Amino acid sequence: MEILSMKQLLKSCEKEQKSIGEVMLLLEEKKSGKNQQTILRMMEERLIKMKEAVDSGTEDSSSAPSGISGGDAVKMRDYVRGGKTLTGSYISQAMTFSLATSESNARMGVIVATPTAGAAGILPGVLFSLHHNDGTPFKELVMGLFTASMLGYVIANRSFISGAAGGCQAEVGSAAAMAAGTITELKGGSPEQAVHATAIAMKSLLGLVCDPVAGLVEVPCIKRNAIGTSIAFSAADLALAGVESRIPCDEVIEAMYKVGKDMPRTLRETSLGGLAMTETGQRIKEQLFCSKK
Repeated sequence: MEILSMKQLLKSCEKEQKSIGEVMLLLEEKKSGKNQQTILRMMEERLIKMKEAVDSGTEDSSSAPSGISGGDAVKMRDYVRGGKTLTGSYISQAMTFSLATSESNARMGVIVATPTAGAAGILPGVLFSLHHNDGTPFKELVMGLFTASMLGYVIANRSFISGAAGGCQAEVGSAAAMAAGTITELKGGSPEQAVHATAIAMKSLLGLVCDPVAGLVEVPCIKRNAIGTSIAFSAADLALAGVESRIPCDEVIEAMYKVGKDMPRTLRETSLGGLAMTETGQRIKEQLFCSKK
């Protein structure tokens, strides 16, 4: 069983009468030679690492070694506790947990790259928001990771997942797309609806450039992770309502690949364009590196 497109994925789900996550579990069992119990245990270990990063980040207000990030997750946590968020509990909690994870990464903590370290805040953000708001048990969250893995597997094999190769659309865009499909499946949506959510989220971030200030995966990356969670929830809501992507998901992924290929080198993680080249971005770079000479 090989799955290299969303079309093939949906056919497998229909043939096996299984969810996207369950199909990924079968695929991993075949590829790795490990039994399902072992694979599930390994994935649970990754979920626990995600939870540790979230818990650490929401309590730690210290700055990253660079001094340009840190403490925003605690600010967001306190704001959410005030009960006056405009986005509601699901998205506001997801943004908090996303910031916490990304800030943990900036402090050199342990995170799970989903699909990369630069976009590692989005998936744990949405998963633990569902856990916090709905009481979604860890067992279901683990299966959600398999859903995300399957969607990410197809994206990675058809396009990019790194900012250096295809811009931030390939990192935050892919992560938001994976998260949107995962939310949809965890909330009872069909595989078709999950794939539509994936396409809708990816379309919404098509063309996003990768322009890290001073070459560090902090500014604007951390806040883009937070915003990516809101796009994931929005795309899932649309799909669960029955809204479909007019452009098939495989074609959206192909478009992302072509846009990435056309994107100038200056906008693909080189820090030679975008926000990295603003007056403030350049000043931060000088403060970080020139002062050490």
